[in-house]
Amino acid sequence: MKTEVRVGSSTSIAALQSPSLLINNTTSQGASLTGALRGCLGSLDGACIEKLLLHCASALESNDVTLAQQVMWVLNNVASSVGDPNQRLTSWILRALISRSSRICPSVNSFNGGGGSNPSSSNTSTSTTAAERRLMTVTELAGYVDLIPWHRFGYCASNSAIFQAIQGCSKIHILDFSITHCMQWPTLIDALGKRPEGPPESLRVTVPSCRPLVPPLLNVSIEEVGLRLGNFSRFRDVPFEFNVIENSSSFELLLSQLNPTSLNLDDDEALVVNCQNWLRYLSDDEGSSNSARNTFLTMIRCLNPRIIVVVDEDSDLSSPSLSSRITTCFNYLWIPFDSLETFLPKDSNQRMEYEFDIGQKIENIIGFEGVQRIERLESGVTASQRMRNAGFLSSPFCEETVGEVKTLLDEHASGWGMKREEEMLVLTWKGHNSVFATAWVPNQTGLLLED
Repeated sequence: MKTEVRVGSSTSIAALQSPSLLINNTTSQGASLTGALRGCLGSLDGACIEKLLLHCASALESNDVTLAQQVMWVLNNVASSVGDPNQRLTSWILRALISRSSRICPSVNSFNGGGGSNPSSSNTSTSTTAAERRLMTVTELAGYVDLIPWHRFGYCASNSAIFQAIQGCSKIHILDFSITHCMQWPTLIDALGKRPEGPPESLRVTVPSCRPLVPPLLNVSIEEVGLRLGNFSRFRDVPFEFNVIENSSSFELLLSQLNPTSLNLDDDEALVVNCQNWLRYLSDDEGSSNSARNTFLTMIRCLNPRIIVVVDEDSDLSSPSLSSRITTCFNYLWIPFDSLETFLPKDSNQRMEYEFDIGQKIENIIGFEGVQRIERLESGVTASQRMRNAGFLSSPFCEETVGEVKTLLDEHASGWGMKREEEMLVLTWKGHNSVFATAWVPNQTGLLLED
């Protein structure tokens, strides 16, 4: 559980004490909510907020819009986009709940809580259009990934594992599936340029022509990113080639390109497959061996890569239950909000922009269902079992990699740490898991049996 933070204020406590908010005791649901509210008076900590969020979720799942509206009224008096971490997180979850409820009953959007701000205001507006999504410059993106080690941890662990796996290889081909626009590769290119045996004869990076429409978004094309990487590589004396998998605008089209001929693979190349925050965006039909994730991994295994690295956030947000997703969301995504609190002012534009991107994730997790809900994160343990089922064997991280990650974390706040869990390296904040990193090789026995 996260550290509990008091978020009570005279306004919010007064709102809770208002008789109009204490739901009629004639129903069991109303009675339980009344008890929850009375139990929170004077102490609006994380546990209390979570109870209110779950009551709202329960009301929405049972299509009780009136009860949901009443609970959201209370939550709106607690939530604040410029408050403490719990208040800021609550404001985004409330925004997602309003977005969801507005599709059930449009009038929910227009209610005014009286004592607090209107949830349909900028604090908790209901939807984010593509126009609202901020496009970053390359420089801004670099600052974005450096802010906290949420992405850099994965870069560091993966690059170190890749570097170890391709020692002595003269030709390297990286098949890159990630959401951060190749920000990972300058560090690896620099290391390859300095390796004792000299730079490789060739380094190729291949990326799909499309990516999930999720933050961070860049204001330059993928081709421009490739040109910039090429320029950097020349300064490091690393022969470089950048390829884009064309006609990969859908999963089916991408799969059709995952073969040696389409990828122009050479037999003497060491193939590396990099999956950074990627697998979660492939649909996963529970219990189906033919889900998009499993099919993708099967195709990758058939390419027989030297190594595949898989990095993602260590939480399970794939449940069909709204209440379960809210609980997990509240007890997991407090981490970036809390870590930013340690070194950025409450009104920092950089902080609010970073939190805005987290908020888009929350809105998708809670506000949508079916094909519209693309955030379907699974835990590191579940992802590892999926990799084993797909015919991969764990490739443990060496002590050198562990040392490099620890050095990286020394550059950040003292709350960040790292631990080993089975085959994973896990980034932690105040002891709580946040991001996992794993490395895998094809199970050659399985490949031989199939052949």
